[in-house]
Amino acid sequence: MVKSLSEMRQRVCEANKALPAHGLVKFTWGNVSEVDREAGLIVIKPSGVDYDRLTPENMVVTDLEGHILEGDLNPSSDLATHVQLYKAWPAIGGIVHTHSTEAVAWAQAGRDLPFYGTTQADYFYGAIPCARSLSEAEVNRAYEKETGTVIIEEFTRRGLDPLAVPGIVVRNHGPFTWGKDPAQAVYHSVVLEEVARMNRLTEQINPRVEPAPKYIMDKHYLRKHGPNAYYGQKEQVHS
Repeated sequence: MVKSLSEMRQRVCEANKALPAHGLVKFTWGNVSEVDREAGLIVIKPSGVDYDRLTPENMVVTDLEGHILEGDLNPSSDLATHVQLYKAWPAIGGIVHTHSTEAVAWAQAGRDLPFYGTTQADYFYGAIPCARSLSEAEVNRAYEKETGTVIIEEFTRRGLDPLAVPGIVVRNHGPFTWGKDPAQAVYHSVVLEEVARMNRLTEQINPRVEPAPKYIMDKHYLRKHGPNAYYGQKEQVHS
């Protein structure tokens, strides 16, 4: 079903405004987008615009190649990364990129976020990966596009499902998350940032900590996302 463009603009605007509300960005250090593949549209935050100045009307509309269709402002400079991920992973509908402090720390350290406990397992099936740094040639060739390529490469190399592991940190850069829509992508960004902080504190308290057992990961992930999931309430149809 083709989505309403006005509703997409509203959702993307609200999702972008949620980033500072959740403490994920400072200044203009983040962006959210949504895709409608049937209509051939991406809606994304305009580049460098303060969050308190965002409106549904100044969201930028592009085609699936990132060419501007509507909007007087330039789209986010990370648009090409979003485009690459949307092309590679047809099940995702929204993407978030931030420079949130804790997640960036793991990216700059070049480390995966290990699986230490159930908070992570509720949303990420296993470690949250750290992708490699881009090469000088990749940076000079097409930096934002190649960032997407490196993320996809990392998931392919590890055999990961982007729906089961809805986020990554890119070395020397920062976190990207995604979901079925912009709101879920923001949710996963909040989870990633909180897990990054929890893991840092865990390693400070016990530098010799080991990853938690897989059976705990299986229990917590599958009770929310498995075929027999039972966490939460069943959706009800109201007359």
